[in-house]
Amino acid sequence: MAFVRNLLGAKKILGAATSKRAASAAPKGFLVVYVGESQKKRYVVPISYLSQPTFQALLSKSEEEFGFDHPMGGLTIPCPEDIFINVTSRLQ
Repeated sequence: MAFVRNLLGAKKILGAATSKRAASAAPKGFLVVYVGESQKKRYVVPISYLSQPTFQALLSKSEEEFGFDHPMGGLTIPCPEDIFINVTSRLQ
């Protein structure tokens, strides 16, 4: 009986971890980016932005600063939030 109780407890823990991961994932066709200089804010943007020259300029800045080691675990763009919003609003 203790084994069954432990198994059910493990399923609850794994289920919670899976649901947290699903909540932090982007929907299909989108990607998560973190934007800001000191405090990072999470944005979900369409992957179509990746082909836009202005968005690619932001990605180049990110590559210069972080390479492939992004501290937030996702793509981090080190620019002021207002500039990011200005660039992405023109892409929509």
